[in-house]
Amino acid sequence: MASQSEKKPQSVYDFAVMDAMGKDVDLSIYKGKVLIIVNVASKCGMTNSNYTELNQLYEKYKNKGLEILAFPCNQFGEEEPGTNDQILDFVCTRFKSEFPIFDKIEVNGENASPLYKFLKSGNWGIFNDDIQWNFAKFLVDKNGQVVDRYYPTTSSLTIERDMKKLLEII
Repeated sequence: MASQSEKKPQSVYDFAVMDAMGKDVDLSIYKGKVLIIVNVASKCGMTNSNYTELNQLYEKYKNKGLEILAFPCNQFGEEEPGTNDQILDFVCTRFKSEFPIFDKIEVNGENASPLYKFLKSGNWGIFNDDIQWNFAKFLVDKNGQVVDRYYPTTSSLTIERDMKKLLEII
């Protein structure tokens, strides 16, 4: 894999990120899967509904090719103030989430994660570049291409129809 500075990324598979345990994860391990990539927060008013719905989708489709990649972010109202250990404890204990939780990142601004810079680079019309709040979601096809972007207030269950098309479950 060429370093990200040498070559313009062509898909999410061109990125490596750190998980919440501090291990490097090459996103190419998710080749052939449909991804929902979401910035999460533990203390947001949308936390309960989003984690509940994401868990429902994951449980229903994880064996059919879905992976959910959750990236904690503290940029919106400081609603993800904890350490990675605290975040993992919260997500795994309170919500029993089984999908991967990654290192806390920034999604906007100069220090935005390279992955999020790539995700936001699409032609999103009214979205502009910036992530508006916690729980903005990106739907990524099996080839690592972003096919849609959803507002933070969009129910994760609303994404199911689009996701099923990508999973070829109609």
